[in-house]
Amino acid sequence: MNTKRDAVLNTLRHKGIVRARDFAPLGVSPGYLNKLAAQGYIAQSGRGMYRMPDADFTENHSLVQVAAYSRDCVICLLSALQFHQLTTAMPHVVWLAIREGSFAPQVPDLVTQIVRMTAKGFEAGIEHHVLEGVDVKIYSAAKTVTDCFKFRSSVGMEIAIDALKEGLSKRRFSPADLYDFAVINRVWNVMQPYIEALS
Repeated sequence: MNTKRDAVLNTLRHKGIVRARDFAPLGVSPGYLNKLAAQGYIAQSGRGMYRMPDADFTENHSLVQVAAYSRDCVICLLSALQFHQLTTAMPHVVWLAIREGSFAPQVPDLVTQIVRMTAKGFEAGIEHHVLEGVDVKIYSAAKTVTDCFKFRSSVGMEIAIDALKEGLSKRRFSPADLYDFAVINRVWNVMQPYIEALS
């Protein structure tokens, strides 16, 4: 019985994707993980991250990789819009929100776009979704749309308006749901005419 190997396999079955350094408390070195990968027991999922070889990938795999690598960021803007099916735009990067004053994570093998938010803006509207066995933090549909208006110079006003229209038509949120987030983001005056026209 190989208790160290079993500990690695059980951890991966439970958590989905795990960073090499997170195995250190189990007494597992990166060299041992490479050995298990070479033997086919586990597989790499990006540099310094591991998964079970038979793990199913989904269209959200890049979001899972980010969440497995950094617990201090939240999926936002175009990536969150795509997750909530509120845009047809296909982001070529993963959009991440971090708290002002925090260090931006450097996620291996992925291109990310970082936006910094105040503590209040960062903490508002976070949802937890379990994807591929990993807890992924993503802003709610309503928070994401108000974020798009706040960062409209980065994502484009047309995308923000289209997401608002799509969310209201699909009843993913109501004007009342948007209000608190819009106030936090200081964009209610910008959004209100569009909301009134679409409601």
